[in-house]
Amino acid sequence: MGFQLEGPVLEGERVRLEPLDHRHAADLAVAAEEDRGSYGFTWVPRAAEVGRYIDAQLARAATGRLAPYAQVATASGRAVGATAYRDPRLTPGGELYAVEVGFTWLAASAQGTGLNTESKYLLFRHAFEEWGVARVDLKTDARNSRSRAAIESVGASFEGVLRNWSQSWAPGEEGRLRDSAIFSITAAEWPERRVRLERRLSRGRAATRAVDVTA
Repeated sequence: MGFQLEGPVLEGERVRLEPLDHRHAADLAVAAEEDRGSYGFTWVPRAAEVGRYIDAQLARAATGRLAPYAQVATASGRAVGATAYRDPRLTPGGELYAVEVGFTWLAASAQGTGLNTESKYLLFRHAFEEWGVARVDLKTDARNSRSRAAIESVGASFEGVLRNWSQSWAPGEEGRLRDSAIFSITAAEWPERRVRLERRLSRGRAATRAVDVTA
């Protein structure tokens, strides 16, 4: 049997990635409603929609095309967002050679705290070092400058814009296609990107400790 897309628990210092489940629903409902100002191009459910959102992601997971996660802040133990592995690409022999990281969102209070950086680090490390992929893909709405900057900040290289590439999540654009900005990290790049991310995470931890000492 070939590769089966299943995401194990991935543990970091600031974030723990747990396979998405309805036990995360109450936390995600709170997280999604904090401040929705940054969600203009992103699929983030309203509080009343979280149950259906989880059902939809679990249905996608059942097809083998998605491994959805809840992003759990280790400091509080609460789910503060979601992410996923998606769209695995396999060789004719059933071996995984590429996977995308997507369906990512975080509560407003978790943005800019280092959780996104550590989450991406954990996902990248597992994909390259456990699954042995040749590349990890990321994409976002080409208009989403905030998301594009965040993707580049974790070391992914911009490859271009594919026109009418995927479903738009922008309000009022239901059923329409969007232009997607495509990014990637390759296996050859990963060792350098890993060092860069680990340094960034280390600086973040040092800054947090300094604040704790002087508070």
